[in-house]
Formats: sequence, C-alpha cells, structure tokens
Amino acid sequence: MSAASDASRAFRGLIAADVSLARSAFGRSVAFTGLAVAFGASAWLLLMATLVMLLRVQAGLSWTVAMLACAALSLAACVLAAWGATRYFEHTRMKASRRQFARLGFGELADFTPAAGSARSAKSVVDSELQTASGEPVTDDVGVPVTPP
Repeated sequence: MSAASDASRAFRGLIAADVSLARSAFGRSVAFTGLAVAFGASAWLLLMATLVMLLRVQAGLSWTVAMLACAALSLAACVLAAWGATRYFEHTRMKASRRQFARLGFGELADFTPAAGSARSAKSVVDSELQTASGEPVTDDVGVPVTPP
C-alpha cells in the first residue's frame, strides 16, 4: 500500500510538472507566433520600404531586385520566429505523462510500450519507429496515425 501511495504521489507530481511545462510552452508559442506576425507585417511596412528606396537610389538596383531583396530579409525573420514557436510548442505534447500512461496500459501506445514492471524504458520504445507486425504505421481506432510521445 505504501509503494502504491508513493507511486501515485510521484505520478501526480509528474503530471503536474508536465501540465505546468505545457502551459508555459503554450504561452511562449503564442508569443513567438505573435512575433512572427509582427515581423511579417511591420518589417515589410517600415524597414523594407526604407530599404527598397535605399537600394533603388544608392545602389542603383531596379525596383524588382530591390523589392525581392527586402522580401527575402523579411521572410527570413518570419521563418526564424516561426521556428522558435514550433520549438516551444513541442513541449505542449506532454511526452513524459503519455509514456507513463502507456506503461500503465492507457492510451493508444499501451500495446507498444513495455509493461510497468519492465526494465526497458518506454522512451526507447516510442523513440523508435512505431509499426505494426506487418510493418504498417500504428493507427488509432478511426485510422488516424498515432503520434509517439
């Protein structure tokens, strides 16, 4: 009974930490998404208009080349901010909790992860390619591919 209580307490702590990380990561993901939108709009309207004029007047470039160079710079800033958003958004998947639930027999990964008493780590199993015995990707009851935690 004591071991079950300790395991329950540890599992509750893991879920609380995972939810806290997911909540924080979601907020940061939204912030980086807002940053990507802001760079896409304001950089084009403010900095790029100035740079187009400088490239046209000082460098003697055609309008087309000057605008393409500015568009490429603005696109690079948007890609960088979007990359930051997706990197933080990855923490919202609650990987550790999903692996532990699978070890306890809950969820779509329960059939593919080791049992709770096994010495094998659940992470090593789900990090490998999840496939059925016939080599097909694992799907849930409605046929949607299962995303490993």
